[in-house]
Amino acid sequence: MTGLAGRLADAGFATGWRLVPKLPKSLAGVAFWGVADLAARRGGGSVRQLRANLRRVVPQAGETELDDLTRRAMHSYARYWHEAFRLPTADPAAVLADVDISGTDYLEAALAEGNGAVVALPHTGNWDVAGLWAARNVGELTTVAERLEPESLYRRFVEYRESLGFEVVPADGSVSFRLLLQRLRENRVVCLVGDRDLSNTGTPVTFFGEQARFPAGPARLAASTGAALLPVGSWYTDDGWGLRIHPRIRVANRAEAPAATQALADVFAGDIAAHPTDWHMLQPFWPADRDGSGGTADGDAAADAG
Repeated sequence: MTGLAGRLADAGFATGWRLVPKLPKSLAGVAFWGVADLAARRGGGSVRQLRANLRRVVPQAGETELDDLTRRAMHSYARYWHEAFRLPTADPAAVLADVDISGTDYLEAALAEGNGAVVALPHTGNWDVAGLWAARNVGELTTVAERLEPESLYRRFVEYRESLGFEVVPADGSVSFRLLLQRLRENRVVCLVGDRDLSNTGTPVTFFGEQARFPAGPARLAASTGAALLPVGSWYTDDGWGLRIHPRIRVANRAEAPAATQALADVFAGDIAAHPTDWHMLQPFWPADRDGSGGTADGDAAADAG
C-alpha cells in the first residue's frame, strides 16, 4: 500500500488510537457495529472473500445462513479493531480478568524444559489479548510484524504491540529467523500468527478438505531448537475472550516439519469450525481463490495490519 492510500490509512489508524479511547465504550462499540453492518450489506470485495472462506468452514450452510455468518463475522472483526484502539490505554488487569484460558500447564511444561515455546495462533478472536496474557504471565514475548507501507504505518503497529509488552521484529527472512532462534534458546516465548502464508511459498496442507499453504516458520523454529510447538485457539465470549493452549505438537527435526504443520492446521481447523465467525480472514486463503475466482486478491489495510 503506497502513495495516497497509504497516507490515508496511516492517518485513519492514528485517529483511531487517538480518539476511540476518549469515547464512551458503549457508544464506540455501537459505531463499530454499525460500520460492520454497513460493510456486510454493501458486500465489497473483502466481504465477498470472507463469505467464500466461511463457505469452506461451514459447507452445510445455505445462502441465508451464510449471509448471517458473514454479518456476525464482520461484527467480530469490528470488535477486534474497537478493542485494538482501546487496549493501549486499558487496565491490563481488568482486561485479563475477562480472559477464560485453559491448557496453561502445557506452556508451563514447555518452559520448564528450558528450550522455549513457539506459540502459533490463527487470525481468530483477539490475538493481541492472547499476547497480553502471555506477556503478563510468562514474561516478554517476541513476535514478527509484516512490513507495511508507508513506514509510519508499520511503526504505528509496532508501537501498538510494544505497548502491550511484545518484542516486535520485522518479517525480513533470515535476520528475523535468527533472532527468533536466539529468543527460544533463551527459553522465551515466540508468538506467531500461523494460518496465513504471506510468501506463498509455505508448507502445503489440507485445510477444510482443500489444499492450502501454511507458514513453515513455527514448525521449523521448533525443529531447530527443541522448543515446544503449541497451537493456541482464540475466540470471543460475550463479555471477554476465550483461549485454549493445546497439547504440544512434536517435531524432532526439519524432516518432520511438514507433518507438524499439517497437525497445526488440523488443530486450527477444529477451533475455527467451533467458532467460525471469529476467524478474521478477509483475504483469499486457498490457492483456488488467488486467481480472483473466489473474491478479491487485494484484502484491505486493516486486514493486512491485523
